[in-house]
Amino acid sequence: MSPMQRVNEYVFRRRDSLLSRPDLLWKIESGFVRSLTWNENGDVATLGIWGEGDLVGQPFSTLQPYQIECLTPVNAIALTFPRYCPPEALLRYIQQTEKLLSITHTKQSRDRVLKLLEWLANRFSHDHPSGRVITVRLTHQTLSELTGTTRVTVTRLLSELEKQGKITRLRRHQILLHT
Repeated sequence: MSPMQRVNEYVFRRRDSLLSRPDLLWKIESGFVRSLTWNENGDVATLGIWGEGDLVGQPFSTLQPYQIECLTPVNAIALTFPRYCPPEALLRYIQQTEKLLSITHTKQSRDRVLKLLEWLANRFSHDHPSGRVITVRLTHQTLSELTGTTRVTVTRLLSELEKQGKITRLRRHQILLHT
């Protein structure tokens, strides 16, 4: 990335929103964000979870409203679009969005939650002797917005998955997905 392409570096706190403009992309240097929209009733739909190295921003979406919310403290670089948009970053964005879309079309809510946890483990985790520890901490509400179920259903399903030995909930709201 040339110095002319770099607009600025920013530090955000959890729950902060990143500025959304049609000419602005964010490269996540550290931390996690989610892109989201909501309908006329205020129901939130999480469009994606993005972490280190990912590009995210309004140029990749036609939805209004559109927001990027920090799930953790975040360091990000603001980049001008279309001047900076490497094809591999756009391809990765499309592939991850497509994968999430396929998860949301899984019929059974239990299977949706499990597939979402598998997707998160493939994207944002580290090895553990028993499986993969998902490093992005998501609330039950955020998980419900990703899977199209209620928060209560997500809580119940996580308890069931834990009883079945498929997951272990660790301290600091991390989830170990057993392999």
